Parts: sequence; structure tokens; C-alpha cells
Amino acid sequence: MPRKIIRVNMKKLETNYEDLPEKYQYLGGRGLTSTIVAEEVPPTCHPLGPHNKVVLAPGIVTGTNAPSSGRLSVGGKSPLTGGIKEANVGTNFAQMLGRMRIGAIIIEEQTEGKDYYLLKITNDGTEFIKANKWVGKGLYEVYKDLRKEFGEKIGICGVGIAAELFGGNSGLCFNDPEGLPSRYAGRGGLGAVMASRGLKFIVVDETGAPGVEIKNEEVFKKGTAKLLKALGDHDVTKPGGALNTYGTGVLINIINENGGLPQRNFSRGQDDRSEKVSGEAKAEEIKKRGGVRPHGCHTGCVIQCSEVWTKPDGKDPVGVLEYESVWALGPNCEIYDLDTIGELNRACNDLGLDTIETGTTLAVAMEGGLADFGDGKASLNLLEEIRKKTPTGRILVNGTEFTGKAFGVTRIPTVKGQAMPAYDPRAIKGIGVTYATSPMGADHTAGYAIATEIMGVGGEADRLDTKKAELSRNLQVATAVIDSVGYCLFIAFAILDIVEGLEGVVESVNGVLGTSLTLNDIPTIGMQVIETEIKFNKAAGFTSLDDRLPEFMKEEKFPPDNEVFNVSDEELDSVFKF
Repeated sequence: MPRKIIRVNMKKLETNYEDLPEKYQYLGGRGLTSTIVAEEVPPTCHPLGPHNKVVLAPGIVTGTNAPSSGRLSVGGKSPLTGGIKEANVGTNFAQMLGRMRIGAIIIEEQTEGKDYYLLKITNDGTEFIKANKWVGKGLYEVYKDLRKEFGEKIGICGVGIAAELFGGNSGLCFNDPEGLPSRYAGRGGLGAVMASRGLKFIVVDETGAPGVEIKNEEVFKKGTAKLLKALGDHDVTKPGGALNTYGTGVLINIINENGGLPQRNFSRGQDDRSEKVSGEAKAEEIKKRGGVRPHGCHTGCVIQCSEVWTKPDGKDPVGVLEYESVWALGPNCEIYDLDTIGELNRACNDLGLDTIETGTTLAVAMEGGLADFGDGKASLNLLEEIRKKTPTGRILVNGTEFTGKAFGVTRIPTVKGQAMPAYDPRAIKGIGVTYATSPMGADHTAGYAIATEIMGVGGEADRLDTKKAELSRNLQVATAVIDSVGYCLFIAFAILDIVEGLEGVVESVNGVLGTSLTLNDIPTIGMQVIETEIKFNKAAGFTSLDDRLPEFMKEEKFPPDNEVFNVSDEELDSVFKF
């Protein structure tokens, strides 16, 4: 049975099952979402208007027993950037779609009225259920209700109060293995697009699913075995390795020591207090409290860099406190207390907010006079403005750039309208090239130059060297492939250093699809995805001037290195000069 597309028409409240077209047979994840968006969404349409769509697609190997392969891509035109968007998440929801042989869900049109709906998907078909009783409620409460009503083993995709406000900082929230609303396709405001269709939740029950069709079991097993060995051998990804032991927060101390951890709204790159919120400190605290660490964001993850953070008494679990979240809600706001950060993270999860965009929004709001830097209570109160749907909340829910403009701030750390993550490009130049040139806006995952510049993975590079076009391009191309096949981006640490692991990725894909791809095909496949995205953005009105970092980063020296972002425009333009 071939993979299917479920086309969801919210105007008619109808779903149609379509065979995945022949031209899409070898696509999955980001490759599929970006292709469908490019073909079906007018580039100049209003992101919240009737012509935009939300596309959800599991990767090619998602739903199999391939290690760390439970990834889902969500695509659409972004309300935050105005360009094409892919937001990526690790969740059992993705694996369920894969095992149900659902290649993509396309959500289109808009409801005629103010009702919100839940879409239930089973192997017997689909059903629309009114979801108005959950409008205006926090997702922790709602996800408990949904599991009580539809079963403990369901997969949930939902949007929160932030999306009800159509905020550019609203994500799609997925449940973690414990049912908590803590796994996010967060970036780019795609939650607002889903809400603007009139769809509040998608609930998936995979009972009776046939499983992913694997065309060549022998090749698949050979490939996954190679990848599993590479992940088990590499210092970053192996059991007891850096990610497994301390989670993504292991980077707090590392990036701080290198002077690249933005503090106080990107005004300096180092602060001794950052150690208080490091991965090491957090892991020790979780051990005392009875939380969970290590932990997988989905079944079959062998890296297990996730966790479940709790209050001091071990109750009220938040879910994971990722490196990016801890930094954004912590040092970037001059907050150095894990409990405060945990409650801010809980508020983001509950409201349906991207933590990166939220933390940078709060820092810009602090600079604009809405609160003092370091004031955790005031930060929580600002997020309550979103819950109350006040005018201030409606500003904050639209993200960093919108908030900065509203309050007259000039230090606004965004590219294409999207906030920068936890690495300052003045201290680490290659990640700045990725921020500037990725079709997605400022996005560290688009081409993770930190791997090479800081961690020495895939070679070594001087973090202050300005010639980083080739490094960024190669990583962006590789990432587009990883996002398309359905593996976690963190397998890159192993496969960049261990060629057998990379061979294993290709072989696992060949096993599922029955293809005969080689390592030499990777650059072509990745570049095709990025070309599709760049062409969409150009048609939407983007030019080379959008591939730039903000003015202040070129002029304000960044302690402790006192560097500016001095990568030339020519270097930036050479990344994707077709």
C-alpha cells in the first residue's frame, strides 16, 4: 500500500485521501513540505489568509526502528518571516504517521465562522470534532483532557492561546512520551497558520497501522546497524557521552567559555553566572528532584538528550529544558535561576510559544522598559499578558522584531524577522553566515556551524575566521537531507566524523525506498531542497539584502573578544550563488 496524503479542507470540513503522487515518491520530511508549499501556496499570499497551507510530513525512515528517527517537518508560509518555513520536531506523533503510511497532511482553506475543530485520524478514517471547550485553556490541562477522552497512547498535535491570537511566535505543540505538551515545531509562527484555518488539534490513533513499507529489509538492516554503531562510538552521541549525560544544556558552559553565549539582549558573550544554569548543574538538580534524565523525545532515540524537569518536590513536570530555552529565558534576560527558567518554559509550553523567540522577545521588552533585566517575576507577568489576550500580550506574541519596533529598541537580534538562537555571530562567524543566508531566517539548526567551529566535529575551523561560506553551505545542504529523511539532526555529530555512519544513513533510505542512492547524491538532494525554498522566497519578494545580519552587530563590539560581525556581503552572497 503506497503512502497517502490526507488533504484537509477546513472550509468544507472534509478530508480526502490521495495516493502520494509519483513525483513525491522519494520525498519525505522537509523535502516534501517545502515542495508542496512551493507548488501549492502563492508566495505573495497573506500568511494568515485563505491561500496559505500547513503541511505535516514525517521523514522517509520515520516510523521504522532506525535509531533516532522520529522526526516530523511542518511547513507553510511563515507569519514571522514572510517566507517559506520548515519547523522540525521529534515526537511519537511523527512515528505514528509513518506507520500509518501517511506521507503528508495538508491543511487548507479556512472555516466559515468562529468554531475551532479537532481532527481525529485513525486507520479507519477521519472525524471532525468541535474543540471550542478547549479554547483559551493552557495546553497542560488540555493534553490531560485529550488523553483521558481519546486514550493514553494517542499522538497529539495542537496549538495554544498564542495561536488563537494569531501570533507570529506561536508553534505547533506535540506530546512527549509522557503526554506532556513539550515537543515543539516552534519556529516561524506556523501555529498561527493552523489556528487561522480553524484547526486546534490533530489526534492520531495508530491502532492497526500496517507499519512503514521497507522495500529491501537486508539493505535497511545493514544501514541502520552502521548508523547505530557510529552513534554508539562517537563521544558526543554515545551512551554516557556529552548529550546523553547532560542534555543539550552541556553547551551552556562551552559556549560561555568561548565568549559566544549572548547575555542581556546580545550585549556581551560571557558571564560567570551562566554556570548556575548549565547542563551539568541541571543534571545534578534533576537527580536530586527525581526528574528524568536521560530521556528520549520519542521512542527509539538512542542519543536521549531530553529530560523531564520538575519543581523541587519532584512534582509538576515541565518537560525538557533545552539549551536554547535555558539560554533565551535565562542569560539573555540576565536570569540565572533554573527554577525561574523552568516556570518560564512551562508558561511557553502552556501558551504554545516558541521558547527561543519568547526569550529574545522578553529581552528586547526589558530593553524597551517593560521590565528590568533579571526580573523573573516580571517576565512571568509579561507572559500572562498573552494568556489574558491584552494589547501588550498581542504585541509580545508577535515576537522579537515586532516587540522591538513597538517599544523603540534598536538592538533587535533578528534575520528575516526571526530571532537569533543562542550563539552570537560576532564571536562565532560561521553560525552568523547560516543565520544570514538560510531561507528560514536566523536558525542554528539550518546549518550548525557550531559543530566544526566549537566542537571540532567534521574538521576544525577558527571561530573568528570570516571565510565561512563553504562551511555554512555544506552544513545547510547536509541538514536539508537529514531533515528530509527523518533523522534527528544530532546524528550529524557522528556521521560527519564516521563515514560508515553516513553510509548507514544512505543505506537505510535505500532500504525503505528501494533506491540505489550513494554518498555522492547527498549534495544534489540537499541543494534541490534549498533551491526550492530560495525560489519561493524570491517570488515572495526577498533579495540579497534580506541575507544580512542587523546593523548593530556590524558596529557594536561584543565582549569579551570585542569583535563585530565582519563577514563581507560578498562572502554572504557566495553561499548560494546559483
